[in-house]
Amino acid sequence: MADEGGGLAGRPVRWGVLATGGIAAKFVADLAELPDAEVVAVGSRSAESAEAFAERYDIGRAHGSWAALAADPEVDVVYVATPHSAHAEPVRLCLKAGTPVLCEKPFTLNAAQAGELVGLARERRVFLMEGMWTYCNPVVRRMVELIGDGAIGEVLAVHADFGIEAPMDPSHRLRDPRLGGGALLDLGVYPVSFAQLVLGEPEKVRAWARMSGGVDENTGLLLGYASGAVAALTCSLVADTARTAVVTGSLGRIEFPRGFFHPERFVLHRVGAEPEEFSAPGPSGSFMHQAAEVGRALRAGETESPLVPLDGTLAVMRTLDAARQEIGLRYPDE
Repeated sequence: MADEGGGLAGRPVRWGVLATGGIAAKFVADLAELPDAEVVAVGSRSAESAEAFAERYDIGRAHGSWAALAADPEVDVVYVATPHSAHAEPVRLCLKAGTPVLCEKPFTLNAAQAGELVGLARERRVFLMEGMWTYCNPVVRRMVELIGDGAIGEVLAVHADFGIEAPMDPSHRLRDPRLGGGALLDLGVYPVSFAQLVLGEPEKVRAWARMSGGVDENTGLLLGYASGAVAALTCSLVADTARTAVVTGSLGRIEFPRGFFHPERFVLHRVGAEPEEFSAPGPSGSFMHQAAEVGRALRAGETESPLVPLDGTLAVMRTLDAARQEIGLRYPDE
């Protein structure tokens, strides 16, 4: 890999993309909006797939293995866009090669895998960040500032949901336990991450689910905190929920409309005051915000992002583990 920090002076951050699916394609398209970033390489376990992707998106180099991309000296950072059941191996390869990584959410299948990767990154002082784009969204960052300034007083409750309703063949990755399927890891990670951004890691986790084919398809969580605060969260593969979020405090509340995980706006309701709407310019549902944060961190010589801290990622994985234990969801390779 190329040198970090000072080695990036005066040139774009050079990205490698690991995987060739839909998320990888969207990342490449969104990165075109960043003037100081470029995709220079793609890697796949199939040379044919990598070459086809490279030709489609005008990428200079195609690697027929994950290891080859990880070792590419012209790549500054790799975006891992595989399904989460296949996150651990490529992230490990990149870190051992000394190559910084942005890894798509959910970070891994479980907290044990996440802890191993975080420990390796810290041991080798290589940048690592989860691709939780919500945390880098400018509107969400503004919410965090307002809460920190006491705009709604003491936070007492968070409500958030993310459900979809779409016919899925049993072989679909969201229905396949061998691929880490189910609502909780793929969709529930958003409400959980949102709640923990505001309240931190809970003391208690309770969860219920309707199971089908070895995965959860309709799941609810209740997170409890020593302060008395609570978070009520749901996720579903069989119901098109509102996909909204509300943070309620002793002096008001903040309401996010549909799509809270990549919001364009929110409304602040303060006790005794007229509602205030907050928004931010630029696309909300874009990978560019997290890519920009990675670039900033690399140029600053940081090995972790303060916006998406690794300790926060580990805390979310522990909560997901606790919820899975409650609903009896265990994956074949665990």
